[in-house]
Amino acid sequence: MKLQTSIAAAAAITAALTGSLLPTSASAQAKEQFFPVLSYRTGAYAPNGTPFANGYVDYLKLINARDGGINGVKITYEECETGYATDRGVECYERLKGKGPTGAAVFHTLSTGITFALTDKSFTDKIPIITAGYGRADSVDGQVFKWNFPLGGTYWGAADMLIQHIGKKEGGLDKLKGKKIALVYHDSPYGKEPIALLQERAKMHGYELSLLPVTHPGVEQKATWLQVRQSRPDYLFLWGWGVMNGTALKEAVAVGYPREKMYGVWWAGAEPDVRPAGDGAKGYNALTFMAPAGQGKVHADVMKFVHDKGQGTGPKAEVGEVLYNRGLVAAMMSVEGVKRAQLKYGKKPLKGEEVQWGLENLALDQKALAALGFAGFADPISTSCVDHEGGSRAKIHTWDGNKWVVGNDVYEADQQVIKPMIRASAAKYAQEKKVTPRDCAKELASAK
Repeated sequence: MKLQTSIAAAAAITAALTGSLLPTSASAQAKEQFFPVLSYRTGAYAPNGTPFANGYVDYLKLINARDGGINGVKITYEECETGYATDRGVECYERLKGKGPTGAAVFHTLSTGITFALTDKSFTDKIPIITAGYGRADSVDGQVFKWNFPLGGTYWGAADMLIQHIGKKEGGLDKLKGKKIALVYHDSPYGKEPIALLQERAKMHGYELSLLPVTHPGVEQKATWLQVRQSRPDYLFLWGWGVMNGTALKEAVAVGYPREKMYGVWWAGAEPDVRPAGDGAKGYNALTFMAPAGQGKVHADVMKFVHDKGQGTGPKAEVGEVLYNRGLVAAMMSVEGVKRAQLKYGKKPLKGEEVQWGLENLALDQKALAALGFAGFADPISTSCVDHEGGSRAKIHTWDGNKWVVGNDVYEADQQVIKPMIRASAAKYAQEKKVTPRDCAKELASAK
């Protein structure tokens, strides 16, 4: 009896670490779809990484508890702590990619640096990488980047939408001529990604762009904000993450820079970013895409089937906050990619190569999103061989001291500006890496 108890206890501990009880037989294992979870719950980026991971994992738990899995295929998962470090992210990827009966279904890196490192590996490993709202902007081009899916937005799109917004405030993009715009950015692939678009727009509209990098992890910014105080830019874009964002807002208060003129990318516009600055964050603006703060049907289901059963990954209080919601949406994309692929390959555990087809043929309109419980918390996505983004739109939300207030204007990136940049950058990558671009028209014809 004691031996049986010990075995049960060991199984329970394993379940807590991996997210699922170990299968009791080979047939049980064969009916499982494995999802790796690259997370960071420690270090300078934990305040932002933790709620995202909690939302992501809660949705996987919801699919098992409410739906019995993905068309009868149970979800298993395992977290691996990256600390937002590229080398640790690659180690996690290598450790998790072969798990489960068919290997990893899809990876969310939650890091542009890790995305850059894994992109080269994807051509050999044939496992899709979802970078919803981050990663490589040029990976929108599925002809070159078969395995990358920047679903819902890229940093070039985000930067373009911010320029459109301040142009509208000024009375037209032509009114930006002679204005000063500063970019305070995390000195990493993430922070550097929007620079090319902002420089292109500067040539078009004649504004002066100043680039102000902040060294990891972003707790020391005094020199940066002294430059801001001296130059007094008309607008300031914040491309930060983790403790960098709250620190930036505190420094803005210290040098007297108006928060009303500050605009963050969508990864610099969540509750952990503004709360450390207290009342000093009032008036600060940021892009919001995919999932604003708030609760809908999917949240009610998470409460009913997960939290009320004592299975919640984090505190109930964070359910409905910006980054938690974004984690929900990211997990939903993963699940829907598998579900879509099952239409072609059968209702069984699928390989990453098969899930790639599902992600490349996503068709989530407003009706489908409402049926999933995401009405108001996700935008439609329709992908194809040539377009791995599937559409991108965002609004501006403003912190009023207690909550985010979402504006009415909807922005979409100007594809006349961005598409030529994507094509040129993707072609350069293909040439450097000796990647033969796909013939999407030929693939479509052969599939018929």
